[in-house]
Amino acid sequence: MKEVLIGKTLVGKNHPTFVIAEAGVNHNGDLAIAKKMVDAAIESGANAIKFQTFKAENLAKKDAPKADYQKNLTDKDETQYQMLKKLELSKDDTKKIFSYCEKKAIECFSTPYGIESAKILQELKTSAFKIGSGDTDNYPLLKMIARLNTPIILSSGMSNLGEVEDSIRWVRDGGCEDIILLHCVTSYPAKFEDVHLRVLKTFQQAFDVIIGFSDHTPGIAIPIAAVALGAKVIEKHFTLDKNLPGPDHKASLEPQELKAMIDGIRDVEASLGSPIKRLLPNEIPIKAVARKSITASVDIPKGMIITEEMLTVKRPGKGISPRYWEIVIGQQARIDIEKDQVIGWDMI
Repeated sequence: MKEVLIGKTLVGKNHPTFVIAEAGVNHNGDLAIAKKMVDAAIESGANAIKFQTFKAENLAKKDAPKADYQKNLTDKDETQYQMLKKLELSKDDTKKIFSYCEKKAIECFSTPYGIESAKILQELKTSAFKIGSGDTDNYPLLKMIARLNTPIILSSGMSNLGEVEDSIRWVRDGGCEDIILLHCVTSYPAKFEDVHLRVLKTFQQAFDVIIGFSDHTPGIAIPIAAVALGAKVIEKHFTLDKNLPGPDHKASLEPQELKAMIDGIRDVEASLGSPIKRLLPNEIPIKAVARKSITASVDIPKGMIITEEMLTVKRPGKGISPRYWEIVIGQQARIDIEKDQVIGWDMI
Protein backbone atom coordinates (compact mmCIF):
# COMPACT_ATOMS: atom_id res chain seq x y z
CA MET A 1 0.00 0.00 0.00
CA LYS A 2 1.70 3.17 -1.21
CA GLU A 3 -0.78 5.92 -0.43
CA VAL A 4 -4.24 6.77 0.88
CA LEU A 5 -6.14 9.96 0.13
CA ILE A 6 -7.57 11.64 3.24
CA GLY A 7 -9.56 14.62 2.09
CA LYS A 8 -7.11 16.47 -0.14
CA THR A 9 -3.98 14.99 1.41
CA LEU A 10 -2.10 11.94 0.16
CA VAL A 11 -0.69 9.82 2.97
CA GLY A 12 1.94 7.17 2.44
CA LYS A 13 5.52 6.19 1.80
CA ASN A 14 6.51 9.06 -0.48
CA HIS A 15 4.59 11.77 1.37
CA PRO A 16 5.19 13.78 4.55
CA THR A 17 4.05 12.30 7.85
CA PHE A 18 0.35 12.94 8.41
CA VAL A 19 0.00 14.41 11.91
CA ILE A 20 -3.36 14.09 13.66
CA ALA A 21 -4.00 16.41 16.58
CA GLU A 22 -6.28 14.28 18.73
CA ALA A 23 -8.79 16.56 20.43
CA GLY A 24 -10.70 13.55 21.71
CA VAL A 25 -12.94 14.72 24.53
CA ASN A 26 -10.63 17.51 25.69
CA HIS A 27 -13.24 20.05 24.58
CA ASN A 28 -15.20 18.97 27.70
CA GLY A 29 -18.43 19.01 25.69
CA ASP A 30 -18.04 22.73 24.92
CA LEU A 31 -18.32 23.78 21.26
CA ALA A 32 -16.40 27.01 21.88
CA ILE A 33 -13.45 25.08 23.32
CA ALA A 34 -13.62 22.65 20.39
CA LYS A 35 -13.28 25.53 17.93
CA LYS A 36 -10.34 26.96 19.87
CA MET A 37 -8.72 23.54 19.62
CA VAL A 38 -9.16 23.61 15.86
CA ASP A 39 -7.34 26.96 15.74
CA ALA A 40 -4.56 25.63 17.99
CA ALA A 41 -4.12 22.53 15.83
CA ILE A 42 -3.73 24.70 12.74
CA GLU A 43 -1.21 26.99 14.43
CA SER A 44 0.77 23.95 15.54
CA GLY A 45 1.08 22.69 11.97
CA ALA A 46 -1.10 19.58 12.27
CA ASN A 47 -2.55 18.05 9.12
CA ALA A 48 -5.81 17.08 10.79
CA ILE A 49 -7.78 17.33 14.00
CA LYS A 50 -9.79 14.42 15.31
CA PHE A 51 -12.71 14.25 17.71
CA GLN A 52 -14.79 11.44 19.19
CA THR A 53 -18.44 10.90 18.29
CA PHE A 54 -20.67 9.02 20.71
CA LYS A 55 -23.83 9.03 22.75
CA ALA A 56 -23.11 8.00 26.29
CA GLU A 57 -26.16 5.74 26.52
CA ASN A 58 -25.00 3.80 23.44
CA LEU A 59 -21.40 3.59 24.54
CA ALA A 60 -21.51 2.44 28.16
CA LYS A 61 -23.93 0.83 30.57
CA LYS A 62 -25.05 3.20 33.29
CA ASP A 63 -23.14 1.21 35.89
CA ALA A 64 -19.98 0.74 33.80
CA PRO A 65 -16.88 1.39 35.95
CA LYS A 66 -14.15 3.85 35.05
CA ALA A 67 -10.58 2.95 34.27
CA ASP A 68 -8.16 3.63 37.11
CA TYR A 69 -6.62 6.66 35.39
CA GLN A 70 -10.12 8.10 34.91
CA LYS A 71 -10.89 7.60 38.59
CA ASN A 72 -7.71 9.46 39.50
CA LEU A 73 -8.47 12.43 37.27
CA THR A 74 -12.25 12.83 37.59
CA ASP A 75 -14.98 12.51 40.21
CA LYS A 76 -14.47 9.12 41.84
CA ASP A 77 -18.14 8.85 42.73
CA GLU A 78 -19.48 9.14 39.18
CA THR A 79 -19.79 6.22 36.78
CA GLN A 80 -18.12 6.05 33.37
CA TYR A 81 -21.54 6.76 31.85
CA GLN A 82 -21.94 9.94 33.90
CA MET A 83 -18.45 11.09 32.93
CA LEU A 84 -19.04 10.42 29.22
CA LYS A 85 -22.40 12.17 29.28
CA LYS A 86 -20.65 15.42 30.20
CA LEU A 87 -18.13 15.00 27.37
CA GLU A 88 -20.34 14.16 24.40
CA LEU A 89 -20.98 16.53 21.53
CA SER A 90 -24.40 16.71 19.91
CA LYS A 91 -24.89 15.92 16.25
CA ASP A 92 -25.45 19.61 15.61
CA ASP A 93 -22.24 20.57 17.40
CA THR A 94 -20.31 17.94 15.45
CA LYS A 95 -21.72 19.35 12.22
CA LYS A 96 -20.64 22.86 13.26
CA ILE A 97 -17.11 21.62 14.04
CA PHE A 98 -16.81 19.95 10.64
CA SER A 99 -18.00 23.15 8.94
CA TYR A 100 -15.56 25.22 10.97
CA CYS A 101 -12.68 22.94 9.97
CA GLU A 102 -13.68 23.16 6.31
CA LYS A 103 -13.67 26.93 6.56
CA LYS A 104 -10.25 26.85 8.25
CA ALA A 105 -8.88 24.34 5.68
CA ILE A 106 -7.84 21.58 8.08
CA GLU A 107 -8.89 17.96 7.72
CA CYS A 108 -11.40 16.90 10.33
CA PHE A 109 -12.65 13.45 11.20
CA SER A 110 -13.73 11.54 14.25
CA THR A 111 -13.81 8.22 16.05
CA PRO A 112 -17.30 6.72 15.99
CA TYR A 113 -18.09 4.65 19.07
CA GLY A 114 -20.90 2.73 17.46
CA ILE A 115 -22.90 2.30 14.27
CA GLU A 116 -25.21 5.22 15.05
CA SER A 117 -22.20 7.50 15.50
CA ALA A 118 -20.68 6.19 12.27
CA LYS A 119 -23.87 7.09 10.42
CA ILE A 120 -23.65 10.65 11.72
CA LEU A 121 -20.09 10.93 10.40
CA GLN A 122 -21.15 9.39 7.11
CA GLU A 123 -23.79 12.11 6.73
CA LEU A 124 -21.09 14.71 7.34
CA LYS A 125 -18.99 13.14 4.57
CA THR A 126 -16.04 12.53 6.88
CA SER A 127 -12.72 12.15 5.06
CA ALA A 128 -11.74 9.16 7.22
CA PHE A 129 -13.01 6.95 10.01
CA LYS A 130 -10.74 6.41 12.97
CA ILE A 131 -11.38 3.12 14.78
CA GLY A 132 -10.27 3.35 18.38
CA SER A 133 -8.51 0.48 20.11
CA GLY A 134 -11.67 -0.28 22.07
CA ASP A 135 -13.41 -1.25 18.82
CA THR A 136 -10.63 -3.17 17.09
CA ASP A 137 -12.67 -6.37 17.62
CA ASN A 138 -16.05 -4.73 16.95
CA TYR A 139 -16.93 -6.85 13.92
CA PRO A 140 -20.34 -5.25 13.18
CA LEU A 141 -18.89 -1.72 13.30
CA LEU A 142 -15.89 -2.58 11.14
CA LYS A 143 -18.01 -4.34 8.53
CA MET A 144 -20.47 -1.45 8.38
CA ILE A 145 -17.78 1.21 7.97
CA ALA A 146 -15.77 -0.88 5.49
CA ARG A 147 -18.68 -0.65 3.03
CA LEU A 148 -18.66 3.16 2.99
CA ASN A 149 -15.71 3.62 0.60
CA THR A 150 -13.90 5.87 3.08
CA PRO A 151 -10.35 5.41 4.44
CA ILE A 152 -10.10 3.63 7.79
CA ILE A 153 -7.45 4.44 10.38
CA LEU A 154 -7.27 1.45 12.71
CA SER A 155 -5.67 1.59 16.17
CA SER A 156 -4.28 -1.64 17.57
CA GLY A 157 -4.08 -1.09 21.33
CA MET A 158 -4.96 -4.05 23.56
CA SER A 159 -4.51 -6.41 20.57
CA ASN A 160 -2.12 -9.16 19.62
CA LEU A 161 -0.92 -9.69 16.06
CA GLY A 162 -3.57 -12.29 15.27
CA GLU A 163 -6.37 -9.98 16.40
CA VAL A 164 -4.97 -7.17 14.26
CA GLU A 165 -4.90 -9.56 11.32
CA ASP A 166 -8.57 -10.40 11.91
CA SER A 167 -9.54 -6.73 11.99
CA ILE A 168 -7.75 -5.97 8.74
CA ARG A 169 -9.33 -9.02 7.09
CA TRP A 170 -12.82 -7.93 8.16
CA VAL A 171 -12.24 -4.44 6.75
CA ARG A 172 -10.94 -5.83 3.46
CA ASP A 173 -13.77 -8.33 3.23
CA GLY A 174 -16.12 -5.36 3.53
CA GLY A 175 -14.51 -3.79 0.49
CA CYS A 176 -12.12 -1.25 2.02
CA GLU A 177 -8.46 -1.30 0.96
CA ASP A 178 -7.60 2.22 2.13
CA ILE A 179 -6.33 1.17 5.55
CA ILE A 180 -3.87 2.89 7.88
CA LEU A 181 -2.77 0.74 10.82
CA LEU A 182 -1.59 2.48 13.98
CA HIS A 183 0.57 0.83 16.59
CA CYS A 184 -0.85 1.86 19.97
CA VAL A 185 -0.45 1.10 23.66
CA THR A 186 -3.67 1.74 25.53
CA SER A 187 -2.32 3.15 28.76
CA TYR A 188 -2.57 6.73 30.02
CA PRO A 189 0.19 7.67 30.13
CA ALA A 190 2.03 4.77 28.47
CA LYS A 191 5.38 3.83 29.99
CA PHE A 192 8.34 4.11 27.63
CA GLU A 193 9.33 0.50 28.24
CA ASP A 194 5.83 -0.62 27.21
CA VAL A 195 5.82 1.09 23.82
CA HIS A 196 7.85 -1.43 21.80
CA LEU A 197 8.28 0.75 18.72
CA ARG A 198 9.79 -2.20 16.85
CA VAL A 199 6.20 -3.37 16.40
CA LEU A 200 6.10 -0.83 13.58
CA LYS A 201 8.59 -2.99 11.67
CA THR A 202 6.51 -6.09 12.43
CA PHE A 203 3.42 -4.40 11.02
CA GLN A 204 5.36 -3.35 7.92
CA GLN A 205 6.40 -6.94 7.31
CA ALA A 206 3.03 -8.51 8.12
CA PHE A 207 0.52 -6.20 6.42
CA ASP A 208 0.41 -4.35 3.13
CA VAL A 209 -0.93 -1.15 4.68
CA ILE A 210 0.36 2.27 5.68
CA ILE A 211 1.79 2.18 9.21
CA GLY A 212 1.49 4.83 11.91
CA PHE A 213 1.62 5.38 15.64
CA SER A 214 -1.01 6.56 18.11
CA ASP A 215 0.97 7.84 21.08
CA HIS A 216 0.08 8.02 24.76
CA THR A 217 3.57 8.50 26.21
CA PRO A 218 4.60 11.67 28.05
CA GLY A 219 6.39 14.29 25.99
CA ILE A 220 7.24 14.33 22.30
CA ALA A 221 10.30 12.10 21.85
CA ILE A 222 8.55 8.80 21.11
CA PRO A 223 6.34 9.91 18.19
CA ILE A 224 9.37 11.58 16.62
CA ALA A 225 11.28 8.31 17.00
CA ALA A 226 8.34 6.46 15.44
CA VAL A 227 8.69 8.57 12.31
CA ALA A 228 12.35 7.58 12.08
CA LEU A 229 11.20 3.94 12.18
CA GLY A 230 8.77 4.40 9.32
CA ALA A 231 5.50 5.69 10.80
CA LYS A 232 3.68 7.76 8.19
CA VAL A 233 0.84 8.83 10.49
CA ILE A 234 1.20 10.19 14.02
CA GLU A 235 -1.73 10.73 16.34
CA LYS A 236 -1.24 12.58 19.62
CA HIS A 237 -3.71 13.87 22.22
CA PHE A 238 -3.59 17.59 22.86
CA THR A 239 -5.39 20.08 25.06
CA LEU A 240 -5.57 23.82 25.51
CA ASP A 241 -4.64 23.43 29.17
CA LYS A 242 -3.48 20.35 31.08
CA ASN A 243 -5.13 21.70 34.21
CA LEU A 244 -8.65 21.60 32.78
CA PRO A 245 -10.97 19.05 34.39
CA GLY A 246 -11.41 15.79 32.51
CA PRO A 247 -9.84 12.36 32.06
CA ASP A 248 -7.39 13.02 29.21
CA HIS A 249 -5.91 16.48 29.78
CA LYS A 250 -2.97 15.38 31.93
CA ALA A 251 -1.76 12.89 29.31
CA SER A 252 -2.06 15.42 26.47
CA LEU A 253 0.23 18.01 24.93
CA GLU A 254 -0.47 21.71 25.18
CA PRO A 255 -0.36 23.64 21.87
CA GLN A 256 3.26 24.75 22.16
CA GLU A 257 4.30 21.15 22.85
CA LEU A 258 2.26 19.92 19.91
CA LYS A 259 4.05 22.42 17.68
CA ALA A 260 7.44 21.29 19.03
CA MET A 261 6.53 17.68 18.25
CA ILE A 262 5.48 18.51 14.71
CA ASP A 263 8.60 20.61 14.14
CA GLY A 264 10.68 17.66 15.37
CA ILE A 265 8.86 15.31 13.02
CA ARG A 266 9.54 17.59 10.06
CA ASP A 267 13.23 17.79 11.03
CA VAL A 268 13.46 14.00 11.20
CA GLU A 269 11.73 13.67 7.81
CA ALA A 270 14.21 16.07 6.27
CA SER A 271 17.10 14.13 7.78
CA LEU A 272 16.06 10.65 6.62
CA GLY A 273 17.02 11.27 3.00
CA SER A 274 18.66 8.63 0.82
CA PRO A 275 20.03 5.24 1.93
CA ILE A 276 23.09 5.81 -0.30
CA LYS A 277 26.21 6.91 1.59
CA ARG A 278 28.13 9.43 -0.50
CA LEU A 279 30.13 12.64 -0.31
CA LEU A 280 27.70 15.55 -0.28
CA PRO A 281 28.40 18.81 -2.13
CA ASN A 282 28.39 20.89 1.06
CA GLU A 283 30.99 18.54 2.59
CA ILE A 284 33.53 19.15 -0.18
CA PRO A 285 35.00 22.45 1.13
CA ILE A 286 35.10 21.08 4.68
CA LYS A 287 36.77 17.87 3.54
CA ALA A 288 39.84 19.73 2.35
CA VAL A 289 40.20 21.35 5.78
CA ALA A 290 39.20 18.49 8.09
CA ARG A 291 40.86 15.55 6.32
CA LYS A 292 44.64 14.98 6.52
CA SER A 293 47.46 14.33 4.07
CA ILE A 294 50.67 12.34 4.16
CA THR A 295 53.26 14.91 5.25
CA ALA A 296 57.04 14.87 5.47
CA SER A 297 58.27 14.62 9.07
CA VAL A 298 61.86 15.35 7.97
CA ASP A 299 63.60 16.85 4.95
CA ILE A 300 63.54 14.25 2.15
CA PRO A 301 66.23 14.86 -0.53
CA LYS A 302 65.49 14.23 -4.21
CA GLY A 303 66.14 10.58 -5.09
CA MET A 304 65.73 9.36 -1.50
CA ILE A 305 63.67 6.19 -0.95
CA ILE A 306 60.86 7.14 1.41
CA THR A 307 60.58 5.19 4.67
CA GLU A 308 57.81 5.17 7.25
CA GLU A 309 59.95 7.15 9.69
CA MET A 310 60.04 10.07 7.21
CA LEU A 311 56.27 10.47 7.21
CA THR A 312 53.47 11.78 9.40
CA VAL A 313 49.82 12.73 8.84
CA LYS A 314 48.59 16.32 9.14
CA ARG A 315 45.91 18.67 7.90
CA PRO A 316 44.95 19.95 5.35
CA GLY A 317 43.70 17.18 3.10
CA LYS A 318 45.07 18.57 -0.15
CA GLY A 319 47.80 15.99 -0.63
CA ILE A 320 47.96 12.19 -0.72
CA SER A 321 45.34 10.61 1.56
CA PRO A 322 46.67 8.52 4.48
CA ARG A 323 44.71 5.61 2.96
CA TYR A 324 47.66 5.27 0.54
CA TRP A 325 50.27 5.14 3.35
CA GLU A 326 51.59 1.71 2.36
CA ILE A 327 51.86 2.74 -1.30
CA VAL A 328 53.91 5.87 -0.56
CA ILE A 329 56.41 3.95 1.58
CA GLY A 330 59.17 2.70 -0.68
CA GLN A 331 58.61 5.34 -3.37
CA GLN A 332 61.44 7.65 -4.50
CA ALA A 333 61.32 11.41 -4.01
CA ARG A 334 61.23 13.20 -7.39
CA ILE A 335 62.11 16.53 -5.83
CA ASP A 336 63.50 17.83 -2.57
CA ILE A 337 60.66 17.61 -0.06
CA GLU A 338 60.92 19.90 2.93
CA LYS A 339 59.97 18.94 6.47
CA ASP A 340 56.26 19.56 7.16
CA GLN A 341 55.47 19.74 3.43
CA VAL A 342 52.29 18.02 2.26
CA ILE A 343 53.22 15.31 -0.24
CA GLY A 344 51.45 15.10 -3.59
CA TRP A 345 51.55 12.33 -6.19
CA ASP A 346 53.67 14.50 -8.51
CA MET A 347 56.40 14.63 -5.84
CA ILE A 348 57.15 10.90 -5.74
